[in-house]
Amino acid sequence: MQLLSIVFSKYYLTYYPLPEWWKNLYVVDECGFEGLAVKYCLKRCRRGLRGLLLLEDGLLVEGCGFGSPGIRVGEIVFTTGMVGYPETLTDPSFCGQILVATHPLIGNYGVPSRSILEHGLPSHYESDRIWVEAFIVSFETSPSHWASSKSLHEWLAEEGVPGISNVDTRMLVKHIRDKGVMMAVAAVYPEENFLELEYLRKLLEESEHYNEAYLVSRVSPRKIVIHEPGGNARRTVVVVDCGVKYGILRELLKRGFRVVRIPYNEDPIKYLHEFNACGVVFSNGPGNPELLSDTIRSARAVIEYGVPSLGICLGHQILAIASGAETYKLKYGHRGQNKPCMCVERSKCFVTSQNHGFAVDENSLDETGFKLWMINVDDRTIEGLKHSSKPIITVQFHPEGSPGPLDSSWIFDMFTGMVEKYGDAL
Repeated sequence: MQLLSIVFSKYYLTYYPLPEWWKNLYVVDECGFEGLAVKYCLKRCRRGLRGLLLLEDGLLVEGCGFGSPGIRVGEIVFTTGMVGYPETLTDPSFCGQILVATHPLIGNYGVPSRSILEHGLPSHYESDRIWVEAFIVSFETSPSHWASSKSLHEWLAEEGVPGISNVDTRMLVKHIRDKGVMMAVAAVYPEENFLELEYLRKLLEESEHYNEAYLVSRVSPRKIVIHEPGGNARRTVVVVDCGVKYGILRELLKRGFRVVRIPYNEDPIKYLHEFNACGVVFSNGPGNPELLSDTIRSARAVIEYGVPSLGICLGHQILAIASGAETYKLKYGHRGQNKPCMCVERSKCFVTSQNHGFAVDENSLDETGFKLWMINVDDRTIEGLKHSSKPIITVQFHPEGSPGPLDSSWIFDMFTGMVEKYGDAL
C-alpha cells in the first residue's frame, strides 16, 4: 500500500541525495519519472507493521507500528520530557496508561545495558520491566550511542509492548489538552492484515476505566524486599511500595539507609518494630489514590505515631487523604522533567520531574495538620505539604529525578535529618 509520493528535481538530487533519515521511517523506492523529476514512493512502514490509535471520543489516528504486535487499552496521557525514555517507560506509575511522547525524535540513544548498576540497582531503569500499555511517538529513530545495547524497537518487541510511530503527536497532545485525558486503544498489526474498527470500539467500551482500576496491586511486590547500603547502615527505613521507582531507592541507599520494601497493603508499624526502623516512605504508584483504603489506614497510624515520614507522588496523596484532605483528577496531569515548583516558605523556584494525574485539594487542608509547602508555578496546584507539629513531609513531584533534573534531591537530605533527629524516639 502506497502511503505517500514525493517528487524531487534530478538536479536537486545530484547535489542533495535522498535523506537517510527517510529510510529509517519507511521503505523507500524509486517508482517513476515525471519530466526532469524523480518520483519516490514511500510504500510501507519499515517494520512491516501498521498502527491504529482510537480514543474514547472517537478520534482515530493511523501510523506505523514498531515493537510488538498487539492490542492494548489504557488511559492516554503525554509526557513533555525530551530524554529519559528508558526511565519513563519503566516507571510503575505508568501502569494502565498509553503514553505519548511530545519530543519528536525518540530512540536516538537506544537502550542502555541493565548491567550498569548503582547501589545494586540498574542506573537507567526504574523497575525490572516496561509498564506502559503502549508507546506513541512522532518518529521512532535508530540508535547512535556508545552505551546502547539495543534499539527502542527491539526492547519493546522483547517485552511485548506495542509502539506506534509516524504520528502527528503535536495534534494529538493538543487534543488531549483540550478534551482531557481519556481511555484509548492502541493496535499494532502486520500490514497485510485487516483490523475491524468496530472490534476496537467494542473492546474500548467493555474495558475497565483507569479511574476505577486497582492498579497498585499489579506493581507492588508480593513480599518484603530488603536492600542493603554499601558499608554499615546508619538507620533502617520502611518503604511502603505502591510501585516505587528505583531512583527513590538509590537516593535512600546513597544516604546509608537500609531499605525494607513492604507490599502496599501491609502495616508499616509492624515492620518498624520488627526491623527497628526509624522512618517511613510512602512511594509513588499508579491509579486513583481514593481506592487504596488499606494504605490510607496504615498512613493514618503512621501520622498518629508521629513517625518521621516522606510521601512522594501517590504517597503524598495517601498521607493527605489519611489526614482528612481530598483529591481530584487533573484535566491532563503533569508528566515530564520540566515542571517548575516553588517553595512558598522561601519563594524559591526549582525544576522538577513529575508523573501524576491526581492532586490534593487545597481547600480541604483545614484541620488536617498539614500546611501548604510547595505549589506548581504553572497552575498553582499543591506540590508539597509539611505537617505543622510532626516530622512528616510530602511532595507531589519526584525529588529523585530519574532521569532528572536533580534540583530537588535535597528533599532526601531533609528526610534524613528528620530521621536522625526524631527516629530514635519511636
